[in-house]
Amino acid sequence: MVETSQVDSAAQQTRNRSDLVLLVLCSAAFMAMLDTFIVNVAFEAIGEGYPGSTLSDLSWVLNGYTIVYAALLIPAGRLADRFGRKRGFLIGLAVFTLASVACALAPTLWWLIGFRVLQAAGAAVLTPTSLGLLLTVLPVERRAGAVKIWATSTSLAAAIGPVIGGALVKVSWQWVFLVNVPVGVIALIGALALLPDTKGETVERIPDLLGALILAIGLGALALALVKGQEWGWSGSSTLIAFAAAAIAAALVIARVLTHASPIIDPALMKVRTFFWANVTALLFCTAFGAVLPSVVLRLEGGAGYSALATGLAVAPGPLMVPVFAAVGQRLTGRGWSAGYLVALGNSLVCLGALVLALSARTEVDYLTQVLPGWLIIGVGVGFSLPSLLASATVDLPPARVSTGSGIVNTSRQLGYVLGVAMLVALLGTLTTSEGDSLDRFTHSWWAIASVALLSVLTALGITARRASTGS
Repeated sequence: MVETSQVDSAAQQTRNRSDLVLLVLCSAAFMAMLDTFIVNVAFEAIGEGYPGSTLSDLSWVLNGYTIVYAALLIPAGRLADRFGRKRGFLIGLAVFTLASVACALAPTLWWLIGFRVLQAAGAAVLTPTSLGLLLTVLPVERRAGAVKIWATSTSLAAAIGPVIGGALVKVSWQWVFLVNVPVGVIALIGALALLPDTKGETVERIPDLLGALILAIGLGALALALVKGQEWGWSGSSTLIAFAAAAIAAALVIARVLTHASPIIDPALMKVRTFFWANVTALLFCTAFGAVLPSVVLRLEGGAGYSALATGLAVAPGPLMVPVFAAVGQRLTGRGWSAGYLVALGNSLVCLGALVLALSARTEVDYLTQVLPGWLIIGVGVGFSLPSLLASATVDLPPARVSTGSGIVNTSRQLGYVLGVAMLVALLGTLTTSEGDSLDRFTHSWWAIASVALLSVLTALGITARRASTGS
């Protein structure tokens, strides 16, 4: 009896420690993803803080972060697999926290954008290492459920960023960044105390850092062309040069992936059917979501005259659907639904929600009849789709490639967010047009978003439930 009691006590202690590890890792990943979206409702306040800023200039507060985040996720994951995930997690978390302070103190808009780039570098390190640690530190029987929790926390961060941002902007837009500091410090203390170090035994080479730099240049050139295309003229020389630079960079990245001894993307991983289609779907889905979220925020602030706080509260019902329907999706998975069908269902609802926004839009904005119905449908779709999408892409990857695989799928997400924001800015152009013209621009944007979401429905059907392996 005594021995049984001791065994039960030891098992409970192990579980309690695992719960704390999961909390530390999820809180850090939540914070990194939150900063991709929390500034959406702070645009107007940041613009007022830096007089003369245009919408295209302000978009780089988002795009500067997401481009660097996307470009560094894969090499950061590879380096962590090689040199130690705990070390990488601590470095990334420290850089992210310190850069958050610098963002709040930035003297000009372009200094702010520069510090956002530094912040993104820290986030790019801590995101894949957090998932890599989760998949190697926790007991095997808890990993699948933990990945769902991790994925839900990061997708929830993407959804509730405007809510938190709206409340903080009411005090000062600088608090959008300072809120990271206490979370970062607590997570650092918890990581030092709780996390063992792990690394992939088979990862021997330094990843292709030049390829990562070329990827960042290509993403930046593409975003620049989309954001500035209307201002420069779509057939203007500057726009064409930017598009050409993006195309050349894409070709160079592909060439280096195929020929480099340690490419930023391991071609063997892309032979895994589930992993490949999950990445394609993540790119398309996040392009749609990356555009629809700021479109709703801008519509409420610009068309309806909502304050940042009112906008955050108005956006809140959609995010509240995410954890609820993530849990529903988990139950459906337990009843035999494949990940592909569940993701396709979620993406279909995002498509439907964007169509509802487009078809119900009027010059005079009415939140209850024109915005809320479509936004709730989109929230349900995100709850079904994103957690299942991330879990299906990473949970069965070989242990030596867990951080690398996480880096790749999160790069696809971030690339989608970059393209989504750039697409929206290109379609909206400016918010200083007449009301009728503004309505047309928003309507066209929502039709475009629905089209991208529909395409992601088709690619989601390629995601299978079979175990991923680098040999298949």
